[in-house]
Amino acid sequence: MKCLQDYARLVGGEAISEIREKASGLRGRRIVHINSTNEGGGVAELLNSVVPLMNDIGVETDWKILNGTSDFFTLTKGFHNALQGGSVELDELKEHLYTLTNAAFCTYASIDADCVVVHDPQPLPLIKFHKKKQPWIWRCHVDLSNPNQTLWEFLKKFIIEYDLVVMSSEKYKKKDLQLEQRIICPAIDPLSDKNMWLSREEIINHIQKAEIPIDKPLITQVARMDQWKDPEGLLEVFEQIKARFDCRLVYCHSPASDDPEGTEVLSTTLRKAQKLVQSGDVIFVNGTNQLFVNALQRFSTIIVQKSISEGFCLSITEALWKEKPVVTTNVGGIPAQLREAENGFLVEPYDTTGFADKVVQLLQNPDLAEQMGRKGKEIVNNDFLVTRLISDYLDLYSTLLDGHN
Repeated sequence: MKCLQDYARLVGGEAISEIREKASGLRGRRIVHINSTNEGGGVAELLNSVVPLMNDIGVETDWKILNGTSDFFTLTKGFHNALQGGSVELDELKEHLYTLTNAAFCTYASIDADCVVVHDPQPLPLIKFHKKKQPWIWRCHVDLSNPNQTLWEFLKKFIIEYDLVVMSSEKYKKKDLQLEQRIICPAIDPLSDKNMWLSREEIINHIQKAEIPIDKPLITQVARMDQWKDPEGLLEVFEQIKARFDCRLVYCHSPASDDPEGTEVLSTTLRKAQKLVQSGDVIFVNGTNQLFVNALQRFSTIIVQKSISEGFCLSITEALWKEKPVVTTNVGGIPAQLREAENGFLVEPYDTTGFADKVVQLLQNPDLAEQMGRKGKEIVNNDFLVTRLISDYLDLYSTLLDGHN
């Protein structure tokens, strides 16, 4: 089991001491995080690192998973899409399913803590069905730049019951929310299986086990099969790249239990990619093995992220940590990680040709790609490691709990 001290060699002893000092004022306090899945997606990865490390420094931290039916998760996936600008059809039956699932959870799941952190829209209504005696935080990880207004008005009835909202970007703040909105960017765990250092031998071993040929440069996208990750649009980009530079595209995807659309998006993308898959130019691989994802990112020449909308995108953070140049889209929280032409390139989401041009530029200029990779790790090391996230959370808890007392 990792402990905070293990990170001292990466961030320095002073940063570790500062975190311990902040934690000392919260000893004896209990925090609980609630979300809708323990695997698949960035929220689960974050909590898998944050929860044990908080307990290691003496801040008692629990993690509970909201249970729901397949109908519930189909509904909340629609909510996720609508919060990012998609359409939604609300009716009394859907609203009832949404609230009833949360009400049922409260009948058997004890929420005995000094502070409650609720992640994303799935468990948002819990606050209505629990006798509130402590500060509650809604931590929203999705892109709220342009939410569907019908859904927003419905969800706002629950949000206003919270003491504070945490978002990933200043552009997500909402003028019609009369409560504090604080920005805390997500972060990666550099010592997790997905981000730990791997030897060249280990990297090659994982790549060969997955039967990925190593004869050409690899362009890789690591993402759930989700319409907002635009996997079909990336195929169009790759066709332009392939016409100018001989390389291979890898889609590394993994399912999440609260994302029922993934299978359908994968099937649709596979159909569109059929000829490219048959020729060996495009490969689809499962990314549930974190060590394999680590090795794939490290072996890849360029990491791409062709998102239409994005809350923050930790797969970009992971790539930068591994000193890989990134070509991605100028949406959501992504620009917070990129310094244009320093550690990667930002392209408008529907600019297929511009995206292809930037990838080809890096393929043709390996020195530039290497230079960008080095800069990327420096930025992540300064701003986007889990130790910084823990420090931010400790500040947040202290402020809320002091004010609550």
